Amino acid sequence: MNIISLTLISILVGFFGSLTGLGGASILIPLLVLFGIPVKIAIASAMVCIIATSSGSAASYVREKIANIRIAMYLEMFTMTGAIVGASITTFIHPTYLYFFFAAFLLTSFLGLRRRKIYDSIQNTPDRISRWLNLKGSYYDQAEKKVVDYHATNALPGGLGMMVAGLAAGMLGIGAGAFKVTVQENILKLPAKVSSATSNFIIGMTALAATSVYLFSGYLNLSLMAPMAVGTTIGAIVGGRILNRLNTRILRILFFLIIIFLIIQMLYKGIASL
Repeated sequence: MNIISLTLISILVGFFGSLTGLGGASILIPLLVLFGIPVKIAIASAMVCIIATSSGSAASYVREKIANIRIAMYLEMFTMTGAIVGASITTFIHPTYLYFFFAAFLLTSFLGLRRRKIYDSIQNTPDRISRWLNLKGSYYDQAEKKVVDYHATNALPGGLGMMVAGLAAGMLGIGAGAFKVTVQENILKLPAKVSSATSNFIIGMTALAATSVYLFSGYLNLSLMAPMAVGTTIGAIVGGRILNRLNTRILRILFFLIIIFLIIQMLYKGIASL
């Protein structure tokens, strides 16, 4: 693969990743493996794409005051710890297991298809740690045309759940956004928009922690990282601009087709390497 072809593929990956909500890395890693790139190098190089694509969206969410920086900083202690441990495991584990782990974790992407409940702050009682850390905030919801006040609860269980997400992200080179959002909504009891925005902020920092491990392990490949980071960022921007123009049914069908293809691809590579 040359730089031009890799950039074009990355643009398509970023485009479809943005439309389906899977993220570029979840699609890019199986494709790189399909083209013969060793799975560990593919995982390590994809981490840089996560940093590039999440930075832009995270900045806009922070500017609009949807992402909660205080909650993000608290949760990052857990995700970054998990990411470092996960990346360290990847450097030692046999590549065959990574194919099966990746296929299994792709199934968690279906968590993002569930119907989200409307946030109700009256039903949530902050625990002692959440009150001590002041894990609360507010934002203006343009769709509802009102200010939404919220507070987190179950701070410690939520942190442990995010550590698992960080472990998977560092180990497999993915953002694990669907898992992180699910933890924030169902355990920390945060509103859906706050969970998504804060997750974008956390993803970049988690990827940075894992990248440091891969850097010292010698798995980062500059000839792969540079065009991939540029391509996925361009694709994600284009996909984000046309997202609202596409029918929801088309997006859902596209999501299922891509997920099924990626799972089959990784399972096949895993079985073939036995």
